[in-house]
Amino acid sequence: MNWTDERVEKLKRLWSEGLSASQIAAQLGGVSRNAVIGKVHRLCLPGRAKAGGTVATGRASAAKRTTSAPRAPNYASRVTTRTVTRAVGATMVKEEIEIEPYQEMEYRPASNVVVPISRRLALTELTERTCKWPVGDPLKEDFHFCGCESPDASPYCGYHAKLAYQPVNERRKVAARV
Repeated sequence: MNWTDERVEKLKRLWSEGLSASQIAAQLGGVSRNAVIGKVHRLCLPGRAKAGGTVATGRASAAKRTTSAPRAPNYASRVTTRTVTRAVGATMVKEEIEIEPYQEMEYRPASNVVVPISRRLALTELTERTCKWPVGDPLKEDFHFCGCESPDASPYCGYHAKLAYQPVNERRKVAARV
């Protein structure tokens, strides 16, 4: 399919009217939705017209989406402004965008957890009924395994089993917060 000047002008007109790439492809005929999207990108056309009559560029609207994303309640919101340069057509445009710096959450260990005293076993000392939870760096001399008694069906003691096996719902909650 060749993009004639006439078809390109029709593409530009339909795009500025706010039609989707699928609708434009149907009106042009003989062209796919992806071909329309590719041509729009190569022509550096601005974002489609919205119902309110405003036109937003793809990158600017993406930046707005990321800055207005919901935040975790534990983060302090400090917004800084940064000037960036981006290409629009054949010119470079400077614009100010708001960014939020990354902040780590403060770790507060639970105070009611009882950590069992490990028996500090070497690999050769482990049996079917001992906890095989590794402790420390394997390349260091003080590396060892927990060695506490473990139930028949588990390689870990009760404490380390709770660390190793988390309920599915808890993992989903943690993943949703991140």
